[in-house]
Amino acid sequence: MKRREFIALLGGAVASPLVARAQQSNRMPRVGVVMPGAATDVEFQRRITAFQQGLHELGWTDGRNVRIDYRWGESDAERIRKSVAELVALPADVILAVSSEVVAVLQQATHTVPIVFASVADPVGAGFVDSLARPGGNITGFLLFEFGLAGKWLDVLKQIAPSVTRAAIIRDPKTAAGVGQWAVIQAMAPSAGVELSLINIRDAGEIERDIVAFARSSNGGLIVTASALATQHRELIIRMASDHRLPAVYFERYFVAGGGLISYGPQFDDNFRRAATYVDRILKGEKPANLPVQAPTKYQLAINLKTADALGLAVPPSLLARADEVIE
Repeated sequence: MKRREFIALLGGAVASPLVARAQQSNRMPRVGVVMPGAATDVEFQRRITAFQQGLHELGWTDGRNVRIDYRWGESDAERIRKSVAELVALPADVILAVSSEVVAVLQQATHTVPIVFASVADPVGAGFVDSLARPGGNITGFLLFEFGLAGKWLDVLKQIAPSVTRAAIIRDPKTAAGVGQWAVIQAMAPSAGVELSLINIRDAGEIERDIVAFARSSNGGLIVTASALATQHRELIIRMASDHRLPAVYFERYFVAGGGLISYGPQFDDNFRRAATYVDRILKGEKPANLPVQAPTKYQLAINLKTADALGLAVPPSLLARADEVIE
């Protein structure tokens, strides 16, 4: 090969990746969002709005300098898998994931696309990250809560309904979080003088049958632990608690807004705003492996006084004074 031809070929080889990067830099970055529920769900829309506001405060506006692609799982495993495959194929530059179920599908689909989760209870136990301090892979994000919170639900139940001596714990047994929350409540139960029962969430029929069976004896109450299935079946659970006059503690305020008695848990909207900061940092070049998983910083207590009155419960003034939201 002649020297001039060799130099020209070498110059082209060196320039090609530079040109490719220059072309790629002109492409509008894409953020994928996978929500496990329906687009019509008011609470999920609240969280999307919080995420969008967080991005906007950091200088990102959908359609102007970033494109956000939304996918809704409709509580259907096959639809979630399809949504994940679509976003990975785009390709998205980073994907916001909600729930352990969605993150598990994403983990199987890609080891390269950065993933930020906004609400996962046990990312280490689920195998999503190596550790909270150093995630180590392409996944990081924000905890749903710390497991110690589960013990507070039992304490709140006894405060608002002191006569309760039996509590049914509603959980998803297929998740590490379901097992972990149950373990914490079990450890607290003897000192609270409460006998525990388990109601495992699989389908609506099982939830109805188990709550009906539990309610046949007196002095009972419910603790609804955090899971995507509890969210999916929340209207049924709230109705069953009301029909059988069971005081119930929930992990999130939207249960109380829907007619539930009382909730204590993190402000999920805040988690989504904070998730926007990680999406921003990843779009600017940081790696998920170096961004530690963070715990919630804001918690809220919500009480529905109308539901308390219907159950014949007098809410202690000390509990009312601590409430962040009271629905009358």
